[in-house]
Amino acid sequence: MKSVTSRDNPFYKELKHLAGSSQALRKARRSLLDGVHLCQAYLDLVGQPVHCVVSEGALANPEVAAIVDRVQGPATALPDALFGALSQVEHGIHLLFLVDTPRPARPAALAESAVLLDGVQDPGNAGSILRSAGAAGIRQVYCSPGTASMWSPKVLRAAMGAHFVLEIFENVDLEALVRAARVPVLATSGYASERIYDVDLSRPAAWLLGHEGQGVSAALLDLATHRVAIPHAGAVESLNVAACAAVCFFEQLRQQQRQRKA
Repeated sequence: MKSVTSRDNPFYKELKHLAGSSQALRKARRSLLDGVHLCQAYLDLVGQPVHCVVSEGALANPEVAAIVDRVQGPATALPDALFGALSQVEHGIHLLFLVDTPRPARPAALAESAVLLDGVQDPGNAGSILRSAGAAGIRQVYCSPGTASMWSPKVLRAAMGAHFVLEIFENVDLEALVRAARVPVLATSGYASERIYDVDLSRPAAWLLGHEGQGVSAALLDLATHRVAIPHAGAVESLNVAACAAVCFFEQLRQQQRQRKA
């Protein structure tokens, strides 16, 4: 393992530039995984990082040391003060992986269960939706322009490793995707009269989820196979989009599991 102690070191300066600029990360086609959980999940589900960066203080942590021992490629130790300028996690354990951002080949048409995000802007919501999708066995996520950057540090933290079991496609023309879809597309809407519990979800279906305030765009609502709502008994007007997504995904999973047992 190499040791870098100067903030003028070229590698450290480049790392700091990437950590401070989502645009620089996108241009380099790289992502930064911050913390033990994400780094552990990456090793378990994907493989080796491009570079492992750890603070000198964190090396005393047995969990960190075990992860660093598994890294077969380049690894660099930094003084705690230098590492602190790279991380957005307060009071976190100082471990970073620099990885290549996956670029999966896009299918010719939407032909399996998927999530379509139409302008979901909050990173916490976006990450929570990815986490629920991964847990429910959905593999594909399509994002319109204006949706939160899926590989940003905040989305990565909220998704808790779900990125590594998903195929994520960004800047997608969702209208064209829905028009050519080979599976039903269900748009969530608080104004829909059809309940998700009354729809046959035993087969693959795509879930169309919209902006936190405006919901799914009118053009996409018109193209959807179904407009569905989640009934609720309380006086609260609507569910948070991430909570809505979880209910939808796991109702689909429930119906699929029930069919397999029948």
